[in-house]
Amino acid sequence: MSVAQLRPFPTHFRLRDLTAITSSVFEFKVNPHQEEAAHAANAWFERRKVYHGLKKQRFLSHRFDSYAGMSFPDADVAHLETCIAFFFWAFSFDDLSDEGALQSKPDAVQVGVDISMEVLRNPDGPAPGFPYAAMLHDIWRRFRSTASPGACNRFFRAVESWMNSQVEQARYRSTDEIPSVEDFIILRRRTIGGPIVEAMVEYSLDLQIPEYVWEHPILQEMSKAVIDIMTWPNDLCSFNKEQADGDFQNLVFCIMIERDTDLQTAVDILTDMLAQRVADYVRYKAQLPSFGPEVDAELARYNKAIEQYTQGTVVWYYYSPRYFRGQDVKGKPEIVVPVYERIAPVEEPVPTPQVSVAEKAASRASIRSSFMPHSRLSLFLLSLIACLLYVTLPSSLGFRIALI
Repeated sequence: MSVAQLRPFPTHFRLRDLTAITSSVFEFKVNPHQEEAAHAANAWFERRKVYHGLKKQRFLSHRFDSYAGMSFPDADVAHLETCIAFFFWAFSFDDLSDEGALQSKPDAVQVGVDISMEVLRNPDGPAPGFPYAAMLHDIWRRFRSTASPGACNRFFRAVESWMNSQVEQARYRSTDEIPSVEDFIILRRRTIGGPIVEAMVEYSLDLQIPEYVWEHPILQEMSKAVIDIMTWPNDLCSFNKEQADGDFQNLVFCIMIERDTDLQTAVDILTDMLAQRVADYVRYKAQLPSFGPEVDAELARYNKAIEQYTQGTVVWYYYSPRYFRGQDVKGKPEIVVPVYERIAPVEEPVPTPQVSVAEKAASRASIRSSFMPHSRLSLFLLSLIACLLYVTLPSSLGFRIALI
């Protein structure tokens, strides 16, 4: 399927209150330590120098501290601070590939992924210069200090899967290809970072749940359902912002093309799918077997926490200015939202030409080792080096290139 198959957009669309669909099952609660944890986490993010000026103000205005407070309501101050830092890292890296300089450059995204994964594989090594990987380096250090070995393994695998999904989605963007609804749902569970969230919830309470429990088919079905429930509202709330940025990797657009329907019908279909998924979760939870008194108690804490995370996430979609551009959308049974005008893409100073697989591999290897100026370096390699000079140039040179 292709973006060219999309029907023309209307001037407005209607969206039902998604928080009302989920609130009957998922509890909403706010962490009382949010302000204290946010103060420390904001200072931590400031030191990373990821954004500057208006871009930094806009990013912080999305209130990721509030998101963490709504999503990890029972975490203590130290764990909540790490959860806020986790959101800073995840959203800034996600924006890098969603709307930043690397939006449709899968090979450049892959280099960032390779550097970041090296942090997880060698956690005791020095923090890299690449700021996104440096943030992950510190989050991983904190995570490992209190989380169970099983939670650490799940976090590692989840981050690896999420990173690879960013590359995969960048490839779709580079060709204007839209996956089928079924394929996109599976990919979306990875791009939203659902398994990472599950590991973070486990970390936030330092839960001790045996590995075999997670492998139970009922718990796996509950996991898929709860990730869909936190993901589909994101697609419903964010597709307008994304299409304005030229990004059509969204379940709303998959439904439009696959079912050959207009925008409003696709929005209504996905809203109904969300309600059905909530019912699925309730049905699966009722079938959950007993694993013994101690494990059942820990699992009950986890289920409550992931449900709180899910409801906090859906509520935050409405409270953050990230998706509705300041429109008052809170607490209304239905809202009418204008379709945003497409934002013209910023022209890159040096275009990235098509290169062979061998060139790409050689380019990545060169960047990961050292920067050796050479007259025959391809424009592709130069563009990647421009994005990753954090890694290759010492900070003492006082030289900086903003990635997004």
